[in-house]
Amino acid sequence: MNIFVAGGLWVAGAAFVGGVIAYLVRRFGWDEGRPDNNDAAGQVFTIVGGLHAVLVAFVLISLFDSVGAAGDEAQSEADSLVAATWAADALPGDAKDRVHQLAVAYAQTVEQQEWPRLEDGGELPAAGWTQLDQMRQAVAAAPADGDWEIDRKTEASNQLWSVYQARQQRLAHSGGGGVGAVVWFALILGSLITAILLPNLFGGTRPAAHVVIVSTLAGTITLLLFAIYQLQNPFSGGAKVPAEAFTAALERLA
Repeated sequence: MNIFVAGGLWVAGAAFVGGVIAYLVRRFGWDEGRPDNNDAAGQVFTIVGGLHAVLVAFVLISLFDSVGAAGDEAQSEADSLVAATWAADALPGDAKDRVHQLAVAYAQTVEQQEWPRLEDGGELPAAGWTQLDQMRQAVAAAPADGDWEIDRKTEASNQLWSVYQARQQRLAHSGGGGVGAVVWFALILGSLITAILLPNLFGGTRPAAHVVIVSTLAGTITLLLFAIYQLQNPFSGGAKVPAEAFTAALERLA
């Protein structure tokens, strides 16, 4: 389903439920003396709403940073792979051809096999690690005569280490970028209190205005929860990181 349609359904559904609850409270609930509680209810709403807003903002900012970092790490991994291959081109014998073939195979593995698993949370194939280790062994076993070849061999090794580090970070983002159950519990319960419970303790407004206020608040908070849900995995959802970095790397290595 399109993300805009899904988000719109989330917001519309929450606004509708909030409006129905607000209408039922005003229509059948106890209303006598409730306007006198507006000051006390307002103070509680300010404290609880402020704490909930801080939690939502903290989670959203953390997830936005995680998505950005995942994109940067993927780009760094692909760039380092190309740099390692170019450095290995100066190596003698069959080493440069071996490294080039393994680099192409590694980029294809990441793009075609690993990326779909990053999106759906499935188990990653072991081929990527195997190919990276084979590249390391090919560079280490390559003969090097003279300062230039030694320098290129050292550069290729350093770039492969950068590939390893960026790969580790990419996989870490895919496995640990979600929101934990405890945080979701706090987000959902805090949203219900802020959007449904506390607003219905206020009195004095016309029923229609009260329904609009509660519906708007419920829809807005649900919109933020939907954004958090979409940002949980940097490689899926509405803000997913594409595999364009490795597509470009394959073009450079072709």
